[in-house]
Amino acid sequence: MINVALLGACRGDEEVKPGNFDGAGALVYAKAQVDFGPRIPGTPGHQRAGDWIVEQMKSRADTVITQTWTHTTLDGKQLPMRNVLARFNPSATDRILYVTHWDTRPVSDAAENLGDRQLPVPGANDGASGVALFVALADALKKTPPAQGVDLLFVDGEDYGVFDELGADVLIGSKYFAAHPPEPNYKPIFGVLWDMIGDKDLRIKKEGYSVQQAPEVVDRVWAKAAELGYGSIFVDEHEGPITDDHVPLLRAGMRVIDVLDIDYPHHHRPTDTFDKISARSLSIVGEVAEALLR
Repeated sequence: MINVALLGACRGDEEVKPGNFDGAGALVYAKAQVDFGPRIPGTPGHQRAGDWIVEQMKSRADTVITQTWTHTTLDGKQLPMRNVLARFNPSATDRILYVTHWDTRPVSDAAENLGDRQLPVPGANDGASGVALFVALADALKKTPPAQGVDLLFVDGEDYGVFDELGADVLIGSKYFAAHPPEPNYKPIFGVLWDMIGDKDLRIKKEGYSVQQAPEVVDRVWAKAAELGYGSIFVDEHEGPITDDHVPLLRAGMRVIDVLDIDYPHHHRPTDTFDKISARSLSIVGEVAEALLR
């Protein structure tokens, strides 16, 4: 349930377009995630945030599946991992998959100040914005159930390790889901990964792997955004290939694209704080995300 007082405080003076998707409510959900502190696997904040996601989804979705396992890092650490899959209209054969990650990065390796690089990333945009999008989207889907099946997948461990050629300790949850789908031969009609979509200065380009491997899904998303009047946000420009949670899913044969604003200036920095995201950006992306499901 949305805290009304907090909702008013989070709305501020921003103009939020009315509709099923509530961008101001999404901002409240983002604040709840940030208030847990860093959501680094194996920490109390991670445990509390994961419990909160499960609780929110159980009160909204038709079915909630939790995948739990232990990931051993390259240096031998044992990390508790948890994916959460919230399903709407679970009996439907035709399904759409939405993905976001809910963990946060343990180090701010992109910080300009060398002394800040060992600080954890607060993850307001890189983590909390995607979770907020999904909880607010679940509100809309509970209010008006979808005709087809919808799967909201919160993956863990996207941002833990080093994005190098080994990639052993990143994209952990999406790799696990690709190897352990909810049923045999799970193939959604299409899928979208939503990552870093709350930036106040939002501008989303077409990501390279998405264009190469699922161009029809890119066209579908960008056409819907243009139809809704958001062509200046979902711009017709190409970004280079980005290693993100859609990559293991593409490799598993799922047509999943990445929607993200990679040019976010606070990416992997200690300045990725709540004041950098907005209800308006969440509202725009949420409206597009919901419209794709209708």
